[in-house]
Amino acid sequence: MVDGMTMNSATAARARTGGPKEDGPKALEHIMGWTLVVVIAMLVTQLGLL
Repeated sequence: MVDGMTMNSATAARARTGGPKEDGPKALEHIMGWTLVVVIAMLVTQLGLL
């Protein structure tokens, strides 16, 4: 019975919660994020909202 409890606690310690993965392409995400910022800024200035 002790072995079963140990295995369950070890499995719970390694469980993923569905958050962002650590090995993603960070550079691509930064480039796409800044591109979106620039596009929104251009749209805001073209529409005269600022």
